[in-house]
Amino acid sequence: MSSNGTPGGFALSCAVPLATTDRVLLGHGSGGKMTADLIARYFLPAFRNSYLERLDDQAVFNVTGGRLAFTTDAHVVTPLFFPGGDIGMLAVNGTVNDLAMAGARPLYLSAAFILEEGFSLAQLGRIVESMSLAAKRADVLLVAGDTKVVDRGKADGCFITTSGVGMVAHSREITAAGARPGDLVILSGAIAEHGTTIMAARADLEMESPIESDSAPLHELVLDMLEAGGEIHCLRDPTRGGVATALNEIAGQSSAGIVLEEESIPVKEPVRGICELLGLDPLYVANEGKLLAVVAPEGADKILAAMQRRVEGRDARVIGRVVDDSDHLVVLKTRVRGHRVVDMLQGDQLPRIC
Repeated sequence: MSSNGTPGGFALSCAVPLATTDRVLLGHGSGGKMTADLIARYFLPAFRNSYLERLDDQAVFNVTGGRLAFTTDAHVVTPLFFPGGDIGMLAVNGTVNDLAMAGARPLYLSAAFILEEGFSLAQLGRIVESMSLAAKRADVLLVAGDTKVVDRGKADGCFITTSGVGMVAHSREITAAGARPGDLVILSGAIAEHGTTIMAARADLEMESPIESDSAPLHELVLDMLEAGGEIHCLRDPTRGGVATALNEIAGQSSAGIVLEEESIPVKEPVRGICELLGLDPLYVANEGKLLAVVAPEGADKILAAMQRRVEGRDARVIGRVVDDSDHLVVLKTRVRGHRVVDMLQGDQLPRIC
C-alpha cells in the first residue's frame, strides 16, 4: 500500500511478504512476520542453541555467583533527532529495556558508532551527550566502544550498535514462552507514541497537540513489579511491530491464544488522529517506553498497583487475557462487541523506526 496524498508528500509503504525473493527487503527489518521468517530461515539454523531458540530479547545464563542477562541491538532511526529524543537516547533506553524484560538490573553497555564521512561533529556531540544523560538516568556505565567511518552516502549520517549486560537477582523464568491460559495481559500505558512521532517528523506534520516519543528506561518499573509479589510469566517491550506483533510472538511461543479488549487499550487522541490520517492501526505502531506483562491472575492486582505508583506505569491497565487456543491467535474484542483476528505485522509500515 502506498499513499502520496498525505501531508508533505509523505509516502507510506507496507511491503507484502513475497513468496520467493533473493534479496533483503525493508520488510525484513520490520520486527514482524518477514523478520521472523528471516530468522527462522537463516540465523537459527546457523547458530542454533538453547539460548537463541527462546527468541527472547536477551539471553539469561548462570555464572559463578549469580545470573546475568546479555543483549545487543542496532539503531538506524531516521530522523536522528525527533521530539522527545534522538538516536543516542534510543540506543541506551532500547538496550536497557531489553535487559529489563528479563527482570534484570542493567549494569554495563558498549556502543559502536558507524559514521558517514561528512557527518556534522556538532550533531555527533549532541548524540553523545544525549547518550551520556540517558546512561546516567538509567544508572549504567558505557565501558567499551568502537568507531568506524564509511564513505559519504553509505550510512545516512550515523548508525549505533549497543550491547548490554545486567544482573538477574531473582530465580524466576520470565520468557515469551511462559504465558498460560488464565493469565492476564497488562499494558503499562498509552501506545504508538514513538512511531507516530517519527512519522509526524518525517512528514513535517503540524499538530495542534504535539506528540513526543515515549522513549524511557523501564528497569526500575520492572524491579518494582517483581518486588510486589505475584507471578510474572512474560515481559515484552512492544517496539518494532507494536503491541500486535509482540502479543503474536507470545501467543506463538506459548502455544496459547490471547483475547484483547479494545476499550481497555489506551491511545492518546493526537496519536489516534495521526493513525487515522495515515490509515494505520495503533496496535502495529512502535513503542519505546511501554511494556506488556503476562501475569498470573492471583497477583495481578499487586503488580498493577506497583506499576501505577511509578510515572512509567501510571496509566497501566489490564487489556486482555490468555486463553487455550490451538491456533495461537490474538483476537480483539472491538468496541461494538465484534471480534477480529490481530495478526503479526506483515511487511513494514515504516522502516528505520528505531
